[in-house]
Amino acid sequence: MTEQMLRSSFGAAAAAYAEHRPDYAQAAVCWALDVAPGSRVLDLGAGTGKLSASLRAAGLDVVAVEPDPAMLTELRRALPAVPALTGSAEAIPLPDASVDAVLAGNALHWFDMAVAGPEIARVLAPGGVLAGLWNVLDDRIDWVAELERVSGSAAIGPRDTLGRWRTATADLLAPSAGLVAGFGSPEQAEFPHAQRRTADSLVATLATRAGMLVMPDPDREAVLGRIRAFLGSRSETAEGEFALPMLTGVLRARRQ
Repeated sequence: MTEQMLRSSFGAAAAAYAEHRPDYAQAAVCWALDVAPGSRVLDLGAGTGKLSASLRAAGLDVVAVEPDPAMLTELRRALPAVPALTGSAEAIPLPDASVDAVLAGNALHWFDMAVAGPEIARVLAPGGVLAGLWNVLDDRIDWVAELERVSGSAAIGPRDTLGRWRTATADLLAPSAGLVAGFGSPEQAEFPHAQRRTADSLVATLATRAGMLVMPDPDREAVLGRIRAFLGSRSETAEGEFALPMLTGVLRARRQ
């Protein structure tokens, strides 16, 4: 499976992504930003606007950039007041030093930082913040760790649990990853962000993972059936709504 296939898989499920993917913990958004209300913020790789909505709620002046037309359509439908531009991390359609922060929700790992790093630095004002946010499952909880094992890597990938996220993102903003000189040392933090789910809605959420979207239909249905059976067998998840233990993980660095 190529990285490009995974990166470009979401548009085919844009409506499901908009419906089922969680938003971001507001405390995580505030920590990631560390800028004044009213500051101009770029949501890069904005998808259907999950992070843009949280940024608007925090009182920021938001502009969104997203390469996939179907995802942009959902974003514009949900957030008509947010300017939403076609573009990518590697070719940002904004002027130099035009934003105070660049945030990416569940997207930073898809960027080609050798190209995107200089582009992000170009559009950031001096002292601006670059941050990635990810919603991750709390695999310190026994049944969540078992769900991870049952689901397999297509449904719960290398950044989708707390333990995996800490390891997989630690070096994403290091100079060796392509980020240009002039950024301070990256920092990681996590913020509780439990979600109300049913077994059916959790299955629908996991079905929007890139690894699931590129699977042949019979294989995908087999994995989802296995997850559904597991959730039906657990007292925590078998009946009605439950709290899915999650966190929003943040990785940030400041432009010096």
